[in-house]
Amino acid sequence: FYASVEQLRNPRLRGRPVAVGKGVVLAASYEAKAFGVGSGMPGRRARQLCPGLVFVDGHFDEYLELSERVFALCHHFTPLVEQISIDEAFLEVAGSTHLFGPAATIASDLRRRVRTEVGLAISAGVARTKFLAKIGSQVAKPDGLVVVDPGQELAFLHPLPVGLMWGVGPVTAARLAEVGIFTIGELAAVPVSSLERLVGAGNARHLHALAWNHDPRGVAPGHRPGSVGAQSALGRTEPTDEAFVRVLLALADRLGGRLRRKDRSGRTISLRVRFSDMRSITRSHTLAAPVAATSAIFVVAHRLLAEALPQAAGRSVNLLGIRVSNLAEGASLQLELPIEGDDPERPGSETGRRRFDLDRSVDSLRERFGRKKVGFASVLLIGSGSLTPDGFRRLAEKDRLPDH
Repeated sequence: FYASVEQLRNPRLRGRPVAVGKGVVLAASYEAKAFGVGSGMPGRRARQLCPGLVFVDGHFDEYLELSERVFALCHHFTPLVEQISIDEAFLEVAGSTHLFGPAATIASDLRRRVRTEVGLAISAGVARTKFLAKIGSQVAKPDGLVVVDPGQELAFLHPLPVGLMWGVGPVTAARLAEVGIFTIGELAAVPVSSLERLVGAGNARHLHALAWNHDPRGVAPGHRPGSVGAQSALGRTEPTDEAFVRVLLALADRLGGRLRRKDRSGRTISLRVRFSDMRSITRSHTLAAPVAATSAIFVVAHRLLAEALPQAAGRSVNLLGIRVSNLAEGASLQLELPIEGDDPERPGSETGRRRFDLDRSVDSLRERFGRKKVGFASVLLIGSGSLTPDGFRRLAEKDRLPDH
């Protein structure tokens, strides 16, 4: 999805192999995937596989904006939309057929409208179960529609690779391949008791049921994600606090805006650090009350980074990510950071309210004039060289929280 948006933004990238990221591939276009390039792959390896690969920086706010436009079109056809990621959702259209025609027609019309009104190509699968609709959409990629008629469900499903199934990752697929299970039909033919020895009891029952298209789950339109996250690939950046301040500020800014836009806040803030050898460590802290303020997210992540950096042991760092979980309804006005018992910031303080109001003002300005028109001075000044990381740290230590 990220790569498709980049090709939409820049027509010169269309038809070319594109990777979003810097030292690590965050997303790859279908042209790049044809060469074996995939997300999480080191940039050097990606270039070896695809010499003509074009790397571009991510524009995550534009990804979110286009995602919301696509889902608005989904809601035009049915109120029963269960979004499961930034670029994927289930739609229950049984109650919409009297208005818009059969399910296959609805899927076709939705794809057409997304292409003409948003500019993106999407794939769709139409089936009676969520599992089979998901499989159909995978088979339909990169730009197609697959309709699985009720009488043809198992005939369609069983010849497909077992790796397409939910719950079958590379490790499980390799384990199944060792005993000669390569297709979903071959898995369906194995007794549950035999599968249990390969993948465990719970997973065996789950996979066996799906292999026979037994999936009673309905579309849950009220479902809301339990966390929000953002990450940034860094290349081979030296593991120093100074090098990461600007990245953490930008990530916190992105997450804070997303939380406030959805009128949500979160109590648990997690920091992920990935090293050049692709090993990762995660540090988390749970606050006494939920927050949605950009500054609060940054300060917690910054302190977690201080805990994580000693684990670098001379290795370079190629990715930082922040995740906010334990979400609650309502964007909290609080800006407390009770990591230390003597922290001067307290819930409902005048300083906290002023900073939260400032966040809201920035959100409003961005909605009206565009995201790039206003932002953290700390991010902009460090990036331009007007404020050094050492100078920023002195300001942060003096005031505890960075101002816009």
